[in-house]
Amino acid sequence: MKNGVIMVSYFLKSFVENQRQQELLETADRLAAKFKQRTEETEETAQFSPENLKDLKEVGYVTLPLPEKFGGAHINLSELLLMQEKLAEGDGSAALSIGWHMGVVMELSEQQLWRQDQFEAFAHELGEKKLVVNRAASEPATGSPTRGGIPETKAIRQDDQYIVNGRKTFTTMASVLDYYLVTAYIEEKEAVGSFLIPRDTPGVEVEHTWDTMAMRGTGSDDLVLKDVRLPEQALVEVNQGKSSKPKGWLLHIPACYLGIAVAARNDAVTFAKNYQPNSLNTPISEVPHIKQKIGEMDLKLLQAHYFMYGVARKWDESPGSREQLGAELAAVKTSVTNTANEVVDLALRIAGGRGLSKQYNFERYYRNVRAGLHNPPMDDMVLQMLAGKALKSV
Repeated sequence: MKNGVIMVSYFLKSFVENQRQQELLETADRLAAKFKQRTEETEETAQFSPENLKDLKEVGYVTLPLPEKFGGAHINLSELLLMQEKLAEGDGSAALSIGWHMGVVMELSEQQLWRQDQFEAFAHELGEKKLVVNRAASEPATGSPTRGGIPETKAIRQDDQYIVNGRKTFTTMASVLDYYLVTAYIEEKEAVGSFLIPRDTPGVEVEHTWDTMAMRGTGSDDLVLKDVRLPEQALVEVNQGKSSKPKGWLLHIPACYLGIAVAARNDAVTFAKNYQPNSLNTPISEVPHIKQKIGEMDLKLLQAHYFMYGVARKWDESPGSREQLGAELAAVKTSVTNTANEVVDLALRIAGGRGLSKQYNFERYYRNVRAGLHNPPMDDMVLQMLAGKALKSV
C-alpha cells in the first residue's frame, strides 16, 4: 500500500478478473501492511498475534469461504489464493495460519463431509461470531497424517459420551482457535474419526512447545486432551475406508510461500537499486550478474504464478472434473514451493552478507520459506505419484 493505493505486482495483475477480486485483494493488502508491523513481536513470542486475529475478524476475512446465507462471500479457490498470497507478502506465518482455517471452512462448505444439520449449525455460529477453526491431526509418533499413520489419540465410548485422550502436534494457532477438529481412533467403530471440540472444553489444554526457527508466528503448539468428555454429536466425521477427494484449498500452502518469495524479490530489487559501494559508479542493479539474478527471479515467479493460478482456474471453472485434478494440485504445491525457495535464495545472493542481518527481512524470508518443504504433500510422495501415472499411461 502506497499513498492509499494498492500496489499489485505484475505477477498478480493477470489473475485479477473483476471488481470483486480487486476489492478482496485490497482487503488483503491492508491487512498485510498491518501484519508486517507485528512480525518482530510474533518472532519473539512464537505465538499467533491476537491483534492480527482481531483485524481478520473485524473485516470479515475469516467468514469469506462461507456461503452467503451464513454471512460469507463464498469465495472461490482463485480468490482465496490471491488474498493469501498478498497476505503472505506482509507476514508469511500469519497467512499460513489463517489459510488453514480458510481451507477447512471451504472444504466443509464444498465437500459435505458432515450431516447437513451439523454443518449448518456450525456455519451459522462461525458467520455470526466470526470464529476460527483448524484441524488437529499430526502426532509425535505418527508424524504427518498424509503418511497414513493411525492416531494414537483414542476415543472410547461410555454411555452417550466419548472420552478422548491424546496429544496433537503442529496445531497451528492453537492458543487462539475457537474450535479444534481433532482426529482420533474410535475403538467401537474401529475407524478414525474427527471430533469438533470447543476451546473451553474441560480437559483441553495447549502446551507451548513451538520452538522452530521458521514460521514462528503460527504458534503451532501441542494440543493436549485429558479425559475430554464429548457428546455423541461432537463426532462429525468418520473415515470408513472412503477414498479422499482432491483438496483444492490446500493450494493456500504454495500461495503463502509464493507471497514470501515475491516479498523477498521486491526487497532484493529495492536493495539493488539503492546500494552503491564506493567501488562502483552505479548502484549494484547495473552489475550484469545482479541483473541476471533479478531476471532469474522474475522468470521463476512468472512460471510459478501461471502454473498455480492456471490449475486454480480449472478447479473453479470445471467442478465436474475436480476428481481428476489430484496430480496437478500436488504438482503445483511441490513445484511452486520449491520455486519459492529458489527465488528467496537468489534474493539473498543479491543482498550478499547484508542479507543475513536482521536489519533486513531477508533472513526471515529465508527461514520461513524453508517450512514449505515440510507441508503436505511431501515432494517424494508427489514425484512417486507422478511416476506411477506416467508408467500406467504408456
